[in-house]
Amino acid sequence: MKIKVTPVPPEKRKPRPADESKLGFGKIFTDHFFLMEYGKGKGWHNPSIEPYRPLLMDPACMCFHYGQEIFEGLKAYRGKDGSVYLFRPMENIRRMNASAARMCMAELDGDLFLEAMKELVLLDREWIPSSPGTSLYIRPTMVATEKALGVHPSAEYLFYIILCPVGAYYPQGFAPTKIYVSEDYVRSVRGGIGNCKAAANYAASLYASEKAQAMGYTQVLWLDAVELKYVEEVGTSNIFFHIGDSLVTPNLSGSILPGITRDSVIALARHWGISVEERPVSIDEILKANERGTLKDVFASGTAAIVSPVGNLYYRGKEHLVCGGKIGELTRKLYDEILQIQYGEKEDPFGWRMKIGSM
Repeated sequence: MKIKVTPVPPEKRKPRPADESKLGFGKIFTDHFFLMEYGKGKGWHNPSIEPYRPLLMDPACMCFHYGQEIFEGLKAYRGKDGSVYLFRPMENIRRMNASAARMCMAELDGDLFLEAMKELVLLDREWIPSSPGTSLYIRPTMVATEKALGVHPSAEYLFYIILCPVGAYYPQGFAPTKIYVSEDYVRSVRGGIGNCKAAANYAASLYASEKAQAMGYTQVLWLDAVELKYVEEVGTSNIFFHIGDSLVTPNLSGSILPGITRDSVIALARHWGISVEERPVSIDEILKANERGTLKDVFASGTAAIVSPVGNLYYRGKEHLVCGGKIGELTRKLYDEILQIQYGEKEDPFGWRMKIGSM
């Protein structure tokens, strides 16, 4: 299918942010967006790039009532040589289709998905910020739009992609975070939809996250829903522990999102000769390793922040300082390596970086 493009006239385009140090995350949106419709028996149709605008949706649309909503998150980067890069976009496309299959939603043609992202990003390329650590965040989203009440998979969907220039995900930037370990609430259970990037997972996390932030903590470390013993995710990210000579992360048991940055961290660590263990890891094991001094590093991984160091864990009424409250050596190395690959500043031995054009 050919994508119809309706550009905003130059004189009507929005002013771009003058101070990139104040971008924040997810607050400013570009001039255009991509959208495409799906109907049962008709398939995906009407792919277009249009001026950014509100969506007109019927109050009975099934996404509002039964939660068929999924999304992805990736970034476009402005290289020092003026190139425009994406980082592992095919993995995001594959993951979105896996989420769609689990949520009984319509899967997307990968080639069309990639072409839509490329065309949209290049049309709004002037919005890609140039300051170190900034990027253009890409948010593909799918929602159920059939106008009906009654629980069943929707027969109609809307797929769209929006863009926003972003700075650091956390206001404190690349600095150790304080993490609250929750035993009262869980994010997901095995057999549920924890391995999907579904809106419902994030809605379920809000209450505990608000509680943690009110106590001065950055994110929640989620434990498994059955025994409340094994570590699963932290906030909206995967979690890693450098214990002794091994990098340990929870295995993908079905309740954990298969993070693309997680996979990148594992590949890089193994490339450097570091032993990586994907296995169940209990909160007790982590705290004992911390007491013995064998816990060298703790960090979260995700698209928004790449890797985020952890300096403090709160568990059962007690704070545990980890890594001396400082950024660990491996965390720093991984952050710098992935960032430089994304911006085209370093060799990419894995073929992760995709050049889609230039400024």
